[in-house]
Amino acid sequence: MTHHSGFVAIIGRPNVGKSTLVNALLGQKIAAVSPRPQTTRRRQLGILTLPTAQIVFVDTPGIHNARHKLGEFLNYEAEEALAGVDLILWLVDVASPPTEDDILIANLINSISLRTRRLLVLNKIDTIGADEVSARSEDYLDLLEQADESDDRIPNVMQISAAKRLGLGELLETLIQALPERPAEYPEEQITDAYERDIAADLLREACLIQLRDEVPHSLAVRVDEFKERENGMAYIAATIFVERESQKGIVIGEGGKMLKSIGSAARKQIEEMGGRKVFIELRVKVSKDWRNNQNALNQFGYIKRK
Repeated sequence: MTHHSGFVAIIGRPNVGKSTLVNALLGQKIAAVSPRPQTTRRRQLGILTLPTAQIVFVDTPGIHNARHKLGEFLNYEAEEALAGVDLILWLVDVASPPTEDDILIANLINSISLRTRRLLVLNKIDTIGADEVSARSEDYLDLLEQADESDDRIPNVMQISAAKRLGLGELLETLIQALPERPAEYPEEQITDAYERDIAADLLREACLIQLRDEVPHSLAVRVDEFKERENGMAYIAATIFVERESQKGIVIGEGGKMLKSIGSAARKQIEEMGGRKVFIELRVKVSKDWRNNQNALNQFGYIKRK
């Protein structure tokens, strides 16, 4: 029996559903998801092991026109993820025409050798009609350089809805066949390369984005200061939420601490589901002025370019 194995980089502009797709394909949550763009801030592996294949998904931050040092880091993380992968999966929101960010992504893909297979995946097909999907498919394909017609590595197109789990079985079969025949890279039981405390930090930030809505969109960072197991089997997490302005601190805490409690409660449920045990979370809020443009602060929060 043949066995296929390889790395698939999932790339796309912010908020097209990359992390939603990874979580859906793995059948469990390892990546933070929210309705807000730029929820993902680091590369993260999602490892799917099947009887005849192992697919290592590389979830990436959304590529966009950066306006601060954090944005530059996010783009760097996404671009670096493309190095040495077996396949590039370009995920697009089919409900909207190509944007300037999509053009940036297409140019990046075009700069990589055509020997690296690329797959265009149209997400959110449940939101528009079939005729519109077909037209949008052509719009996005026109941005990609085509391999020679005699080469079977010309860009393929697939249609899915990650949120509704439509077309995911067909997508998996396509990915498996596109990957080389070789042994698995990771142990069968491993599903990600991220540490539990790092995932917990992302889930805390996800809770902030969802609970705070538009009041403090992306001006916050989360640092897990302590993560330890207690004798009773419960995990104890102490974390600090950083914002850029004093006025934002009050919003995060809320009247009588209600907002901070809501954030902690929402994150606790997600972290408990991930780890399969009870969790106690202690949160505090601090101001780190203009941290998204402060390299020392970025380093402190773990946004460090890997060599």
